[in-house]
Amino acid sequence: MQNREYHKYPFEKLEVWQQAKDLVKEVYFCTKKFPSEEKYGLVSQLNRAALSVSSNIAEGASRKSSKDQGHFYHMAYSSLMEVLSQLIIAQELNFITEEEYISLRSRIDTIAPRLSALYNHAKAVDS
Repeated sequence: MQNREYHKYPFEKLEVWQQAKDLVKEVYFCTKKFPSEEKYGLVSQLNRAALSVSSNIAEGASRKSSKDQGHFYHMAYSSLMEVLSQLIIAQELNFITEEEYISLRSRIDTIAPRLSALYNHAKAVDS
């Protein structure tokens, strides 16, 4: 298989999207170890919320109007907070270790202000 160069879309160049994508991978890795009875509960919710962060960043970056961009960046931030809430619960239920929680929380703490900055920039341009 050849190593091919692909065109990079604007969202792929955003460091915050790259970080959100890495968060998704880490969340998926952690949720594989959850109890099987959580497959359609917390596992599904947590995976979807994590995936929603990177997806909303990508969708926001593709929008032409700053108002639309801001809407999707806000949705990404909201999904990020959903991930955090669910991770807190997962840690309290001992589904993830404290070390896993700290690692995921650190990723969230890095992503959150960057999403806020994207949202605030889109909002400022819209004004």
